[in-house]
Parts: sequence; structure tokens; C-alpha cells
Amino acid sequence: MTILVIGKSGQLAYELKQVAGDDVICLGRNEVDITNKESLYETLNKVKPAAVINASAYTAVDKAESEPKVAELINVRGVANLAAVCKKASVFLVHVSTDYVFNGHKGAPYTVDDKIEPQGVYGKTKAEGEKALLDNLPDSSCLIRTAWVYSVHGTNFVKTMLRLMADKPQLGVIDDQVGTPTWARGLAEACLFAAKNRVHGVYHWTDEGVCSWYDFAFAIQELGVEKGLLEQAVPLLPIPSLQYPTPAKRPHYSVLDKSTTRETFSSIRPSYWRTQLSAMLDELKTNQSAEK
Repeated sequence: MTILVIGKSGQLAYELKQVAGDDVICLGRNEVDITNKESLYETLNKVKPAAVINASAYTAVDKAESEPKVAELINVRGVANLAAVCKKASVFLVHVSTDYVFNGHKGAPYTVDDKIEPQGVYGKTKAEGEKALLDNLPDSSCLIRTAWVYSVHGTNFVKTMLRLMADKPQLGVIDDQVGTPTWARGLAEACLFAAKNRVHGVYHWTDEGVCSWYDFAFAIQELGVEKGLLEQAVPLLPIPSLQYPTPAKRPHYSVLDKSTTRETFSSIRPSYWRTQLSAMLDELKTNQSAEK
């Protein structure tokens, strides 16, 4: 079963390749242009995939505030094009969205049916992309919202924290934004399950549990020292968001309810976030040792 992955350089595409190997074909922006329907349709005709996973997105949350048209081109028009082309070719489509489509004020886990109310350009374009998908391909697509994604590949919070903890005498980390970390490996497995089993509808996928960015950083340091990725611990200071202003608003609470996911994706149930973090750090250590 050949699955076409749109996107090649990101964390999700990397993990999809690790999990599925030759069952997936990952194409980057130089090989297929999601903003061009003709390019997409030619690619689908050539590859003839059983399903498509869209692992491409404009994810620069703060930069999107000054580049709304670029974000819209990829996150809205690109998704609309994918939905239209997959519909024409009768191909199942898995699309990944984000916790940023919610306003972050609920204070309880967001269900798949909760009101969409994004607070910034990134969230708004992702929400509009969701609408384009569901309007055009409701019965032959799977929309998976996720949050706080990290991997051994690319730039992410885990690797940034490890670098800063090795270089700085102490760190301030935001403690009033709460969510759930997600190892991209588990997200990749969920996307593959949806693609292979044609699971249609809207679902949430993150690891299990809840934490703040401060809690997440504390665990990264604790496990990093334990595994020899860090020589020693440095003081971590909890700070409010107001002390670290950013161009884009972040949701203060963006835990995603996974009730329907646990039922439908029963063979690949999410794991506790700290367990996943430990597994990712083991892989990172192995990779670093191999490079020496």
C-alpha cells in the first residue's frame, strides 16, 4: 500500500519514514507544489497512492503575524487544493491541524466538536484549512489535531531546551501555558492508521497527560541528566507569559480531549508524555553516539 506524504523536511514526515519505510513516498516543495492544482494532480496520477498524508504546513507561529498571505497560501489554499484533487482522484486524505484553532480559555480538554476560535494568524489559517477540507472532502478524509510536537529531527522545544541548558547558567520557562507534549513518532503512527484504515472524521492526537512548558522543561532536564545528554542541571525559573511577550498569542490551556481517538484508534493508544519523551531522548543519544 503506497502512501504519498506531502512534505519532506518536517518532523512528521521524518517520523512517517521511520515508521513506514518504503510504504511511504515523501515529496518536498521542489517535487510537488500544493498551491498548484495541476502539480498535485500530475503527482497523484504518477504515484497512484492509496492515500495521501499532508505533513506540510506553515508553522512559524510568530512569523505568520507579519506574513499572513504566505501562511494562507500554504495552510488554506494548499489544503483546499489537496482536498479537491484527492476528491477528483478518489484518494483518501489525512490532514494534520493544531490546538491553535481553539482560544485556550476553556480550562478543560477541548473536544472535537468545541467551538473554533483561533487567536492569531497561524491558528486562523489552520482553522480555514480545516473548513476547506471538511467542506470538500468530508467522507474521505481524516482531520487530526495535535499539539506541542517534537522529534529527534528538526528544531523543537526539546532540542532547544537541551541546547540552552548546556549553555546557560539558568533558564526562565513559562508556567502558565498548559497542554500536552506529542512525540511525532506517535503522531506518525496515528496518521498511518487513519490512512490505511480510511478512518474519516475529526480526531485529536497527543500523548497522554497534562503539563506546563515549565513542567515539560523540568522533565527534559531531569531525563537529560539521567541519560548523559546533559552534564548537570541548571536552575529553572517558572515565569508568566507576560514576562515573555511574543507577536502571536498562545493558548493558555490547549489540552485536547482524545475520547473518540481512544475508541477508534484502539490498536495504537496514546502513551504518557513522559514515557514518550524518554524514548525520544534515548533515540537522540543513540544518534549522537553514532555521529561521534
